[in-house]
Amino acid sequence: MIFGNPARRPYCGRINRVPVVKYSSLHTSCHISFPNSATSSSGHDLPSGSFVDHTRPDLFYHLSEPPTPLSPDAPVYALSFLPSASPVSNSATIIGWLPASTERQTEQDAGLNDFKENIKFRHLLHEAVKSGLQANVDEIQRNGALQIQQGWMHIHGVYFTNDRNIPALGRIGDPDDIIASVLVEDGKIQADTYQAMPAYRLCTTDGVTQLTEGLSAHLHKILLQRLEIERKGQSI
Repeated sequence: MIFGNPARRPYCGRINRVPVVKYSSLHTSCHISFPNSATSSSGHDLPSGSFVDHTRPDLFYHLSEPPTPLSPDAPVYALSFLPSASPVSNSATIIGWLPASTERQTEQDAGLNDFKENIKFRHLLHEAVKSGLQANVDEIQRNGALQIQQGWMHIHGVYFTNDRNIPALGRIGDPDDIIASVLVEDGKIQADTYQAMPAYRLCTTDGVTQLTEGLSAHLHKILLQRLEIERKGQSI
């Protein structure tokens, strides 16, 4: 994971003639090279310039040429939960952007402070979470409501290796890690009371956001629908 615990960082090395990005965590940095292959270990056939995260098989990086919302004249990596890149540079399917460099360019440190969040994705994320709660698609959130029975419940994200600072039941977590809050009545989520948490960050030192299983699948479906709309719009 790019911004995860340094102990879980992917292999650090150099491979000639492929994009090389230098990532920095809070206290360490390393050069991370990715093989120039169209097929990844995730089982997806990826286009040239795209790769899957070493520890997050649901997270993809797509090389985007300028201009982009991050830079008017330098290539960047667009982070996405989809293996296919959108033809739209500021697509709502893009989580955010990181600076990129190649062997022929001067490398720059790219870390958490360089990550630019995509506000369009943030809005789409909240739409997906709210509609997913309305459709009752997530067992974890449903069980959480049953335990609380009455009152406000916070919606947190999770990660493959560990929960992202999820507090004990009944405790309030860090605002950076609370996606939203909903009212629970008689053990049932009242999705129309959904309140997005403005302080929530899509990317922290603990990693890029990851929803619970049911909400994650629901978001993925919505992202695919949005990608199709954007592709049709570009072909007109």
